[in-house]
Amino acid sequence: MDGGALAVCINESLGDDELRAVLSKVEHDKDKEVFGLVCKKWLHLQSTERRKLCARAGPHMLKRIAARFTRLHELDLSQSVSRSFYPGVTDSDLSVIATAFTSLRILNLQNCKGITDIGMAAIGSRISSLQSLDVSYSRKLTDKGLSSVAQGCPNLRVLHLAGCKFVTDALLRALSKNCSNIEDLGFQGCTKLTDSGINVLVAGCQRLKHLDIDKCSNIGDVGVTSVAKACSSSLKTLKLLDCYKVGDESILSLAKYCRNLETLIIGGCRDISDEAVKSLASSCHGNLKNLRMDWCLNVSDSSLDCIFSACRELEVLDVGCCEEVTDSAFQRLGNKDFKLGLKILRVSNCPKITVVGISKLLKSCESLEYLDVRSCPHVTKVRCEEAGLQFPEGCKVNFVGSLAEPDVLR
Repeated sequence: MDGGALAVCINESLGDDELRAVLSKVEHDKDKEVFGLVCKKWLHLQSTERRKLCARAGPHMLKRIAARFTRLHELDLSQSVSRSFYPGVTDSDLSVIATAFTSLRILNLQNCKGITDIGMAAIGSRISSLQSLDVSYSRKLTDKGLSSVAQGCPNLRVLHLAGCKFVTDALLRALSKNCSNIEDLGFQGCTKLTDSGINVLVAGCQRLKHLDIDKCSNIGDVGVTSVAKACSSSLKTLKLLDCYKVGDESILSLAKYCRNLETLIIGGCRDISDEAVKSLASSCHGNLKNLRMDWCLNVSDSSLDCIFSACRELEVLDVGCCEEVTDSAFQRLGNKDFKLGLKILRVSNCPKITVVGISKLLKSCESLEYLDVRSCPHVTKVRCEEAGLQFPEGCKVNFVGSLAEPDVLR
């Protein structure tokens, strides 16, 4: 008998559940796309099992997408700053999304400058399952639309609003009242937020892990202290870049209450003293991994000596433009038994540092991946070569600004 006559179609042997089990073992998105090319049945299964989609589509196409990808959990319609298209995502699109994607959990609308409070109200009224929303730089949004999301999406865990300058403390009140489980908030550049709003926010949202209030110039020690007290056990990341009202009281509160802090950004907070930084280093030494304090003009050698001594888990340190820092900051280093896991260090515009200090650093930081010594007149490429400095293999040294900075320093 011809062997072909005995052949059995795989779809007769494997049912939908078995095929879904096979698909669940496929890890990469490209391979999942190939799975769908086998036949219409496999394409249908691949479509219905898909959880994430990035797209650029108008209302008509969004309806077709919803009909095909019935179990979609994550939808990314964000636009690139450099490659945005007109008119982009509109309120009509959001109306379709609210009606058709009712099981959506993650919605990314970054740089969608055409959306307004009307579209946000539609999302808030229909997608109660939403857990993450990013509308950063969607500049027309106000408290009204975003409060609708807070009221209609009680399971919200992540909300990013960078550059939404119309947002005020009224939104913080809505979040405090309705979203007690929120963990990640991004308010970079929301300059209308105040200490009073932060106080209200953390009264109801005490599980915050990540809070970004970079460039929120009306938030100071009162607000930060309230965050430290309310979110003491959960807080891991706090970003306070250019919050010029933040001073020692904030840092001492973090040192007292937030022992699990992993990332602290205080660049541009010029009133912070050595003593506050040393208190932080001593208290958070077990977990602190990323400390950025560029332009903290009062920081000197004693702060860095304490940091190097206490924070053995530190991976990223930025003391750019801290002009009082000298080679003495590295005096504890250079001992072959003293090792640090530091990977990224920026000491740009620290004119008192020389190759002597860098030499000690290199002996203790064998994992260094990036070193920024721009505008350090005593640490040039020529002087490093003359001193015979040996940088770790693969370490990028930025002498004159020709190298791109790591994302963690941006």
